[in-house]
Amino acid sequence: MSSPEWSRYLREDLGVPLSREEINREIVRRMEDRFRDALPLLPGAREAVRALAARWPLGLASSSNRELIDLFLSLSGFGDAFRVTVSSEEVARGKPAPDVYLEAASQLGLDAARCVAIEDSSNGIRAGAAAGMAVIAVPNPHYPPAQDALALAAVTAGGVAEVTPALVESAAG
Repeated sequence: MSSPEWSRYLREDLGVPLSREEINREIVRRMEDRFRDALPLLPGAREAVRALAARWPLGLASSSNRELIDLFLSLSGFGDAFRVTVSSEEVARGKPAPDVYLEAASQLGLDAARCVAIEDSSNGIRAGAAAGMAVIAVPNPHYPPAQDALALAAVTAGGVAEVTPALVESAAG
């Protein structure tokens, strides 16, 4: 979900006694603190991003807020690896809708069907597939994707370290 969607959900469905704006601000603030304390980089992420960026223009299509995307890219040193970054709060609908992926492809000047999405969540996999992209699923072991979502992936990798240019080419067919 985009931040407007999850803020609304927390307020209206779960009854959090704050405004949607306050909920959003507080969650972003807490996430920024966590990123500064210990950036959650998966094993093999640096090598995978650098190898893919050396071959193709990369776009980041994220459900995170713009502030978190920018902070993550700055702290990780990945800022130069991604030509385009799009937050789901910048499009009409968040994942599982394809909007964030379609916007990233558009900003790269590419047809979405020529792109590969790399995703770890059910809604992310669904969004990439709905955009017409081949999807590489990299399941998060703490929150594994649903089987119906995994079935949409062209390839399932055991971890980020397995996401190589060869795997991307294989997924793209």
